[in-house]
Amino acid sequence: MQTVKLNNGTEMPMLGFGVFQVDDLVVCERAVGDAIETGYRLLDTAMTYNNEEAVGRAVRNSGIRRKEFFITTKVWISDAGYDRTLRAFDLSLKKLGLDYLDLYLVHMPLGDYYGAWRAMERLYKEGRIRAIGVSNFSPARLIDLSYNFETIPAVNQIELHIHCQREEELAAMRELGIQPEAWAPFAEGLKGTFSDPVLADIARKHGKTTAQVMLRWNIQRGVVVIPKSVHKERMVENFDIWDFSLDEEDMRRIATLDKGVPSMLDTEKPSEVRRLYGYLENPVLTSLK
Repeated sequence: MQTVKLNNGTEMPMLGFGVFQVDDLVVCERAVGDAIETGYRLLDTAMTYNNEEAVGRAVRNSGIRRKEFFITTKVWISDAGYDRTLRAFDLSLKKLGLDYLDLYLVHMPLGDYYGAWRAMERLYKEGRIRAIGVSNFSPARLIDLSYNFETIPAVNQIELHIHCQREEELAAMRELGIQPEAWAPFAEGLKGTFSDPVLADIARKHGKTTAQVMLRWNIQRGVVVIPKSVHKERMVENFDIWDFSLDEEDMRRIATLDKGVPSMLDTEKPSEVRRLYGYLENPVLTSLK
């Protein structure tokens, strides 16, 4: 497995497994177990996914040493703020059944994420988290956070796929030393990603699938990817991306597919912010108040 070194020296796998929208705990535990068996060691969950328990059980039942894994979870908007984030972290750790996290992220650039970051810096200095980062932050928010705290985010996890390529944002992250990580690297199949004729042609050229081309494309740009599937054959397919490389022409052709806008989440839109705050009604989260 290829890894990348974060700005604090921590090694992070470049290919991981996400569990967003896998809210059936039985299905999630089985899927994570299959992913581990396939070879995935980076596992990405979040408080709002309501499946941290299943991820933790799959890790413990794997028989693989804890230090072999790189486990990520996230703090939600309602738990932003110094005291709330400390409580949310303890609850996530309890659900996962772990005594430390590899990566803890501020899930959204909303709410009291300054207070959350202060709490996360404390947890990081105490050795309870190996690295701290953010998710869905624009370059402006990243610069603001980086200029006001001792610890610069190690990771920014964002929507990143062929239709939303974010070259300028990637350049800003490189300048700050922040590692980009792509959620929804397939754009959840929206707008015909899997059947795109450009990708299909490139896939035929390399004897690969369009999904493998999309993952390889992001990795060659230095982006960590966390595809999701509950089907083991797809997990195996997504993992099999280390025996080929895209050439300059391939990369140029894929660049033409960029639509320049997110397909799923735009935190600059008032309607999206209202939708995100709707998650506050989640009883798991409001119980922490």
